[in-house]
Amino acid sequence: MASRIEDYGLIGDCETAALVGRDGSIDWLCWPAFDSDPCFAALLGTSRNGRWLLAPTGEIKQTARRYWDDTLILETRFETQGGAVALIDFMPPRGNASDVVRLVRGISGRVKMRMELVIRFGFGVDVPWVRKNPDGDGLLAISGQDMTVLRTPVETRGKDLTTIADFEVGEGDTVPFVLTYGPSYHPVPEPIDPEAALKDTEEYWREWCSRSTYDGSYQRALVMRSLITLKALTFRPTGGIVAAPTTSLPEKLGGARNWDYRFCWLRDATFTLLALMNSGYTEEAAAWHNWLLRAAAGAPASMQIMYGILGQRRLLEWEAGWLPGYEGAQPVRVGNAAHAQLQLDVYGELIDAFHQSRMAKLKLDKENWSLECTVVAHLADVWDQPDHGIWERRGTPRHYVFSKVMCWVAFDRAIKSAERLGFKGPLVKWRVLRDAIHRDVCHRGFDPTLNSFVESYGSKLLDASLLLLPSVGFLPSADPRIRGTIEAIERHMMPDGFVLRHDPREVSDEIQPIEGAFLACSLWLADAHVLAGDVDKAQTMFDRVVAVANDLGLLAEEFDSGAGRQTGNFPQALTHIALINTAHNLSAARADAEKPAVQRST
Repeated sequence: MASRIEDYGLIGDCETAALVGRDGSIDWLCWPAFDSDPCFAALLGTSRNGRWLLAPTGEIKQTARRYWDDTLILETRFETQGGAVALIDFMPPRGNASDVVRLVRGISGRVKMRMELVIRFGFGVDVPWVRKNPDGDGLLAISGQDMTVLRTPVETRGKDLTTIADFEVGEGDTVPFVLTYGPSYHPVPEPIDPEAALKDTEEYWREWCSRSTYDGSYQRALVMRSLITLKALTFRPTGGIVAAPTTSLPEKLGGARNWDYRFCWLRDATFTLLALMNSGYTEEAAAWHNWLLRAAAGAPASMQIMYGILGQRRLLEWEAGWLPGYEGAQPVRVGNAAHAQLQLDVYGELIDAFHQSRMAKLKLDKENWSLECTVVAHLADVWDQPDHGIWERRGTPRHYVFSKVMCWVAFDRAIKSAERLGFKGPLVKWRVLRDAIHRDVCHRGFDPTLNSFVESYGSKLLDASLLLLPSVGFLPSADPRIRGTIEAIERHMMPDGFVLRHDPREVSDEIQPIEGAFLACSLWLADAHVLAGDVDKAQTMFDRVVAVANDLGLLAEEFDSGAGRQTGNFPQALTHIALINTAHNLSAARADAEKPAVQRST
């Protein structure tokens, strides 16, 4: 059985990532890229679906773990009756191949250890052919296109389709294990020096973190951990950032809302840019912007809500029926059918992201404006259509308020880019449409009896995305309708102090328990309080979210307050992005930063 979601740590090489349990087991790793099939899939099944365990064989008295400061090097310390050992896990910045390095270091006494390596390609089902490397260096596992090579000085043996090693570690000893991936039709990857790789990895992350400009007093260590996580979820060759490195971790324990998040969402575009630019990472912000530009290139009518890490468009959804799912949550989904949905909000996110990039003086492709004009021209024809909304509802399309607001944002930012930078465009037409959308939303999307904006036209239900209306500049935070909306959300959508995505009063055809609280939404409420001048309320909300991070500072998509557990895919980029942005906003509001945070230019 897999560990609790919050019991995992993250390691990665900026092209893929692995989850390491508190028990010393790597239960998830997609190789060679984030969206590849996993070779370790115990997270969604059992150890027979692939894992890599390194742990003491006897009783463990105590376990503690930490990241080496400002790195993605994870150290897990085991205390046993016979002594103590440290397990150091990391993935070096990728060179010619991708490696997972595990170092077992003796701290005190002597400790008996066991390694169990179960490689299962193809989402935990394909048993590889295992043999010694003909060159005498390492143990090869090959299946179809995939190959791994294990190198260690420890003698290994095979048993029940598992590679096993038993060994002892004394004080001052270091025993290395290196697992390397390569295509099976290429030569076996060359070995690396584990100690040199450790030094190089530490230097890489410390140098990267030294570029951060975050100097606020609020949870600096957690902000840096969020920035490192965001960097780790970036596919370095393209600049795309995956929403999470996992698939099918349930939004509700035992439920069926289990989605594949190993893709890049346009929904997160502006949030991501602000988090990177505010923190001094303009190179990463520019790479993300360029990924957006390439992904959205083509006919605007074909623009999707998400793309693959390379910009792939066909993310066909299927089910891995042989996997029982995390704690029995089925189905296990691969791909995401929501990629084909119409979500009008993404047009606003795209145009807003480009506008924010200009205001921050990022170097942009000269063809940007031509693309934006084409997108806005298409939006003029479709903004009044129903869609599936920011939360990717799989039912009948509706006129979602937030979708309409983001259509307004698209026209508003296009107008302002043209006005401020002298670009050419049909500004009169755009202004007419911008004002028409604003009137439409205020008339049809606001319920006077509730004194609140609502989820969709004609609805009596709320939606957490409405918290973003003041931050995108649709209405000022002091507007009574915005204050009324915030109060309504606090009254109806905050069980146990966290904000839900959906109104819990909704009656649905789905026979599903209510999902956990969406952590990014709780941080959006904090941002709304900052804009309204209620900084103490914002601080309380921020602290509440921070308190549910695991001991390594990592956060999933949601939090089940009843069970006291993190739920949803892990770690979640949007949650960490929201944490970074809220920390910047609080620091600026408290005047703890030398310069204010870069807000959305509205």
